[in-house]
Amino acid sequence: MLRARSNPQPSFNFMRLLSILSLLLAGCAAATKPPLQTVRSVDLPRFMGTWHVIGTIPWFVEKDNVDTKDIYTLRPDGRIDVRYEFRKKSLAAPVRSMQAVARVVDPKSNARWAVRFLWPFEAPFLVIDLSPDYRYTTIGYPDRSLIWIMSRDPVMPEADYAAAVENARRLGYDPARIVRVPQLPES
Repeated sequence: MLRARSNPQPSFNFMRLLSILSLLLAGCAAATKPPLQTVRSVDLPRFMGTWHVIGTIPWFVEKDNVDTKDIYTLRPDGRIDVRYEFRKKSLAAPVRSMQAVARVVDPKSNARWAVRFLWPFEAPFLVIDLSPDYRYTTIGYPDRSLIWIMSRDPVMPEADYAAAVENARRLGYDPARIVRVPQLPES
């Protein structure tokens, strides 16, 4: 006898797997476009810490997320712990998080990483813009389907945001697809 499931929602692990597969499939399409250029160099210890996501072309796992941030921690083995924190739909919602581990793929520049949310799948992480003072950065995806414009502060100066969006446009991104992410000013 078949039983109906009491909870028709897909499990969180299934959703994580589905999201990772979508990232990998999107990355396969990158071969049809010119390679996305990264910054020349990233000082990893200086890059570590909290980055607030100010603008993004979200993948479906990020849909309706607000007050989002990435927190990077350099491990003794050289890998990077990645903690993605967010609230769902409302700035008053509780903070949720996802954990990942990254490894530097290009140790000469430290600007190309592979991020693993679920073993054995890794997604590319490209530092395509970085202010000299490490106040803001932009992370790209090879096929330009995803982007994260991030700031050390939850409120990014408009001039910096406009410069980051313009740089993304020069690199082949469609600025009309980039959406602002609501942030808590005190977070």
